[in-house]
Amino acid sequence: MNNNKRFYNIFWRWHFYAGLFIAPLLITLTLSGIGYLFYTNVENQMYDDLFFGETTINESISIDDAIKNAEDQYHGFNVTKIIVLKEDYNTRFTMTDATGEQKYVFIDNNNQIIGSQNAESTFSNVMRSIHSSLFIGGTVVNYLVELAACWAIFLLISGVYMSLKGKVFKRHKGTLNKRQRHKKLHSITGTIIAVPMIILIFTGLPWSALMGNFIHSVAQSHPSIGIPELQLVPPTSDINEIPWATRKNQTPKSEDPHAHHKRIPITIDKDKMISIQKLMKEVDESQISEPYSIIFPMSEGDVYTVSKGSNTGVTGLDVSPYEEVTSYFDQYSGNFISKVGYEEYGILGKWFTWGIPLHEGHLFGWPNKIINLLVCLAFLAVIFWGFKTWLDRKVKHQISAPPKTPVGKSFVGFIILLITLGIIMPLFGLSLVVIALIELTIYVLKKAKSRNINELL
Repeated sequence: MNNNKRFYNIFWRWHFYAGLFIAPLLITLTLSGIGYLFYTNVENQMYDDLFFGETTINESISIDDAIKNAEDQYHGFNVTKIIVLKEDYNTRFTMTDATGEQKYVFIDNNNQIIGSQNAESTFSNVMRSIHSSLFIGGTVVNYLVELAACWAIFLLISGVYMSLKGKVFKRHKGTLNKRQRHKKLHSITGTIIAVPMIILIFTGLPWSALMGNFIHSVAQSHPSIGIPELQLVPPTSDINEIPWATRKNQTPKSEDPHAHHKRIPITIDKDKMISIQKLMKEVDESQISEPYSIIFPMSEGDVYTVSKGSNTGVTGLDVSPYEEVTSYFDQYSGNFISKVGYEEYGILGKWFTWGIPLHEGHLFGWPNKIINLLVCLAFLAVIFWGFKTWLDRKVKHQISAPPKTPVGKSFVGFIILLITLGIIMPLFGLSLVVIALIELTIYVLKKAKSRNINELL
C-alpha cells in the first residue's frame, strides 16, 4: 500500500468513527439550531397577545406603579430587568424570585399588566437550552456539546480531503450503484457546505464552556484586540441582554451618600433609588433609543446597566452591531457614569459582535436566515447520506469500519493536522489526549496478554 493510500485510509477511519459517535448529537444540535433560527417568527405568532395585546383598562399609570403592581400580583418575585422594545412590542419585565426562577411580565402602552409567562418554557429559551446544553445543563453536558462542535470541524476538514483525493467530482463512466451514489452525494454536499458550516460553528463557539471562556480571557487580557480594559469579576447572574463583548465587565459603582459601600447581595433600599420613570428620562437624554434593556442593581453599590446588543436572544431587542452600547447610570441620582460602545471594541470583540448574530441568523435579515437554514438542511443530508453509505457496505453483525493503517510516515501529516486543530480548539486537543491514553492502554494490555500466552507455550 503506497503512502497516499495509507494517508487516505487514516482519514477515512477517523472520519468514520468520529461521525458514528457524534452524529446523533450533531443532528440534535442542528435541528435545535434551525428551531432557534426562527424563534422570533414563532414567538410573534405564539405570544401575539402578550407581545402586542392591550388590556381593557384605559387608565394610564407610571412604569414605577406598574412595577409595584407586578410585584404585588406575583408575590415573591421582584423586577430585575426591564426590556423596552421597539415598534409595536409591549414592554417586558423580567421578574426573579429568591430561588432564581424567572417570569416574564408584559405591560401595554398604559403600563397595565397584560399577562406573564414562565421564562424557562418560552420557545426561544427551550431551543437555546437544547442547542447549548441538550436541555439538561451542567458543565459536563456543556463540554459535550462543545466537543461535538469541535469534532464536526474535523469531520468537515477530513471529508473535504477525502473528496478531493477520492476524485468524487470526476465524472464516472457508466451507471453508479447505490453505494456510489450515496457516497458521491455525501462527499459533494459536504465539500460545498464545509466553509459556511465551519463559519457557523466558529461563530457559535464564543458561547461555549471552555473555548468561550478562553476567548473572553484573551479579549480582556489584550484590550487592543479585545474590548476596553476594565476590572473583571466572574459573572454573577445570567444577563442575556448585555452584549457579548461587555458581559463579563465589572460594572462601575453607584455613590450612595447614605451607605458605607459594603457589598450586601440583593439588599437594596428602593426608597433611595431613582424612579424608573426618571431613569428612563435620563436614558432618553443620553440619546439611547429603543430598543434597550435596563438591568437593575443587585446591591447598594451597583448601578443601573442600560444596554443595546446585537445578540440578545430576545424577540424585538436585537440591534445592528454598530449600535451596540452598554451604559451605566447611578442608581440614586440617575446620573450617566460611563459607557462602552462598539467603536471601542478591539478586532476580536468586533469580530464576534458580527459573528454571533450571523450564527443566530439575524445579521442581515431574511437572507441570513435562509442561508443558515439551507446550510443546516444540507448538513443533515450529509449525515444521512454518510449513514446510508455505511449501511450499503456494512456486513451483518459487523461494524465494517475502514481498515486499520499501520503506523508509518503517512501518520506524520495527520498528526500535525490533529495537533493544529488541538491548539485552535483546546477541548478537541484534550479529547485527543484521552484517545491516545486509551490506545496506549489497549496496546499495553495486548502486549501483556501476548507475553503471557507465549510464556504458557
